[in-house]
Amino acid sequence: MIRVLLVDDDALVRSGLRMMLAGAQTLEVVGEAADGREVLGAVDLHRPDVVLMDIRMPRLDGIAATRLLAAQPSPPAVLVLTTFDADELVLRALQAGAAGFLLKDTPPAEIVRAIELVHAGDAMLSPTVTRRLISMVAGDSDAGARAEQARERLATLSPRERDVALAVGRGCGNAEIAAALHLSVATVKGHVSRLLEKLEVDNRVQIALLVQAAS
Repeated sequence: MIRVLLVDDDALVRSGLRMMLAGAQTLEVVGEAADGREVLGAVDLHRPDVVLMDIRMPRLDGIAATRLLAAQPSPPAVLVLTTFDADELVLRALQAGAAGFLLKDTPPAEIVRAIELVHAGDAMLSPTVTRRLISMVAGDSDAGARAEQARERLATLSPRERDVALAVGRGCGNAEIAAALHLSVATVKGHVSRLLEKLEVDNRVQIALLVQAAS
């Protein structure tokens, strides 16, 4: 069973999510938190595998809470929840270490699938969404420098590692990458682990953002 922690300042939203996920055979909601300041304590208490994190909370938002979690040893995967699919805060949450994001009106089956994906080490972020998020910062004064830095970091990769990184950037999961590159899933996971270390990023979403920034 995948252990899930719900974090949202709206009790009705938490209740709705809990009821929505109750029928999933692969998931168990093990706890709730009403604010980002409660997240570390709730994670210590309940030991979730995945945290569904509201991005907008009044005292400590989902971005800051995600950053705190990412700094912990062996943190759970974080899926941020938002009501906006082009929210600049979503990009900041992904940069802070979130493994993907979901809209709050996402159908239940897709929410379950997203939780399963990030628990398996995949990213919950489509190529279209990645490009849109990158475009949100493409016009700022640091965009050129960011692109050059991304290209320099990708240049340190071996040809096979670069192939895997580009596939991650297209939103492919481990099984899809394995099939496309004629590798085992275990080998792909090994390459992704090395990419995280060599590119100095925290998760697959950040690999995808780096690839898109360099393109």
